Parts: sequence; structure tokens; C-alpha cells
Amino acid sequence: MVLKGYPRLSETFIAQEILELERRGLEFDIWSLRRPTDRFRHPMHEAISARLFYLPEYLKDDPLRVLRGMAHAFRHLRWKPAIRAFLGDLRRDFSASRLRRLGQAFVLARELDPSIGHLHVHFLHTPASVTRYAALLTGRSFSFSAHAKDIWTTPDWERREKIADARWGATCTADGWNELRRVAGGAGGRVQLVYHGLDLSRFPAPPATRRPASGDDAADPVRLIAVGRAVTKKGFDTLLEALAQLPASLHWHLTHIGTGPLVDSLKEQAIRLNIHDKIEWRGSQAQGAVVEALRAADLFVLPSRPGEDGDRDGLPNVIMEAATQALPIVSTRFAGVPEFVDDGVNGLLVPPGDAPALSAALASLIADPQRRAALGAAAFQRLRADFTFEAGIDRLEDWLRASANGADMPVAEPASATGSSAAEAAPAEI
Repeated sequence: MVLKGYPRLSETFIAQEILELERRGLEFDIWSLRRPTDRFRHPMHEAISARLFYLPEYLKDDPLRVLRGMAHAFRHLRWKPAIRAFLGDLRRDFSASRLRRLGQAFVLARELDPSIGHLHVHFLHTPASVTRYAALLTGRSFSFSAHAKDIWTTPDWERREKIADARWGATCTADGWNELRRVAGGAGGRVQLVYHGLDLSRFPAPPATRRPASGDDAADPVRLIAVGRAVTKKGFDTLLEALAQLPASLHWHLTHIGTGPLVDSLKEQAIRLNIHDKIEWRGSQAQGAVVEALRAADLFVLPSRPGEDGDRDGLPNVIMEAATQALPIVSTRFAGVPEFVDDGVNGLLVPPGDAPALSAALASLIADPQRRAALGAAAFQRLRADFTFEAGIDRLEDWLRASANGADMPVAEPASATGSSAAEAAPAEI
């Protein structure tokens, strides 16, 4: 299992998958391109027993290790296909990063346990480059899981060639599935749609009742919560603008959980908007503290939107985590969010980047505790009915076992010829 960074709190969906695959008897090693920077580890990471190895993040970090890998490749491995693929990549993206990925692949190919017969990589951008080169060097097969940024910021040619070389791939939203099938052309049938879902056994049951706060009492404000890295695609600057536009008669308090490069600028924005005294910035938190914060909240908000570089969310796991606690959800009609949130049924959706629309949605729910309770209950039922973890992990287990044994892989059904969207076709792919 190859990842860009491990362990990471923002990728608990990967830890959940690894842990369950281990429980089902699959044995594998974890290889990470870089060491983690998070302050906390999720309890699932402590429960995972797979051996963990780190590649040199930069070739200068361990040049002898890289040279040994390169020498081994040219003496004992199938270096010609790997070098051919590398030179094709370098011709279209002449960068030091390309050389670094090849060096990491040399190390990986030399140090892999000989008993490992198949490689699986999370994310289709740089981790998949290392994995593809290593697979070509060693004659192993590889598969991938694509998630969000890697789908939308990797060039078409690169995604197309990686999909063509992969044995199979999975992605976690119909939005991303449709995009990968588009770019893959004739190889699009190798890409499968598998929602992450949640293992509900890891979460407490939602609170039996919710507070009746309606925002009319300054001493008892409605408690909003936003969880996510402070990056452009999360839309937290739009959230602050929306909060500043709320009527003065509505009393609220926002808790934000997460770190990220924009935290300081968001705090400055809150001061400029004169709402800083109503916001608590908690930074990175352990998973238990996140769940407790969700249980204590009245309303969850995540206004996803496109990033400047084209990056975008898939279906943010934290939206489903909010649903485990029967929280009403306010988000945007963007990326994979509408695949879980039905506007007016289990949450409210507004256009991305539209602060007035977001403010109106928040105002309507802040003032209406009964509607919050109804939407939250519907979100929990939606999660239980359609987004449990078991169905997806069953498929991944089958494919990984088949890949390790060299068996034929499934081919995804094409999208409807009648013009139905991938989202409409999604139930057949789950």
C-alpha cells in the first residue's frame, strides 16, 4: 500500500480501509513518500499492524539508499519499460519532481518484500507515479484509489496513461468516476465507483434529543461547527462572509476544527468582519474530540468550492461524520456533496462561493430547531441506508485478492446512453 503521507488525520478513510482489510486477513506493508506532520494520530492508526516504511522524501536525504536502488534496478530489474515511461513523463513535465519519483521508485523496487505480488496506491498523482515506475521495474501489477485533488489537478495525459497501465482503479464519488472515465477513453472500464462509507461501529449513536435553541437568546447561541483544513477549496472565507451577513437578532457561535495555510488569514478576516468574538479556532484535534464537538453542535457547515488550481473535494468524509450524529448539514451544490446531501431533505445546498445564499440557508436553520432536527434525522438515515462501509470494502477485498492471484478484474458498466448522469447511475456501481 503506497501513500503520499502516513499517517494523516485528514485521511482517516484510508486508515479505516486498511484496518478492515487487515481484519479480513489481507497482509501488506505500507510505504509512505513522506513522514507525517500531524500532531495527533487516530486510534485506528494505532490498531493497524502493517509494517510501515518511509521512502526518502528528497533524494538528497539518503543518496546511498537511492544509488543502491538504482544499481539494483539496472542489474536485476526490468528497467527499460520504467525508464521509457519516465522519459515520456519527463518530456511533458520537465521537473525535479519527476526525477525524485523515479529515485523513490528505485528504492521501493529494491526494498519491497519479495512475497508481495501486487501494489495498491492511494492518490493518482505523485504516489501513483512512484508506484507505476516500481511496478514496471519489478513486473508487478498495480491498482489505485483516486480521491479528489489527484483527479482534478493531474494532467489528462498523465491520468490516462496511469489508468491504462493499472490493473484497476477505484474512486469515491460519481463526479470523479465520470471524470476519470472521460479522460481514460477505452480504458475507462477499469475505473470503479466505490463510496468510502463509514464504519458506524466507530461512532456513538447520535444524541437522543437536540437543543431547542433558536438564536433568539444571546446567552444560548446556536452552535455551528465547521471541520476541515483551512484551504481554498473548503470555502471558509465564504462562510465568514455569510456569517457576517446574518441578522443581528440571530445569535450564533462557530467552532472551526482544522489546521492549514489559511488559518491566519481567516482569523484576520473574522476581525475585519467584526465576528471574531463569535468564533473559536480549535486547530487540529484528535478524532475523539472531533466527535464530541459534533455531538455538542446544532448545525454543521462546509461550503466547498473549487480551489485556484482546480483542486476540489470529492465527498468530504466529515459530512458523513456529521451525519453520524444526526446533524443537519449546510453545504454547496458542488463536487460529490450532492451525492449524499439531498437539498431540503437531509440538508441544504447552495451554489459554491455564494455568501448571500449561504447566509440565508444558515439563517433559516438557526431560527428553526424543529427543521434542524428533521434534516439531521434524515441525514443519519441516509447514511445508514446508502453509505455504510461494508459494501465498498467487500468489493475492494475481492479485487485486491484477485489482483494478488493474477485473476481477471471486473469492468465497470458504461454510463447510460440515454444521457443519465453518473450520479444517477451510481447505485448500480456501489
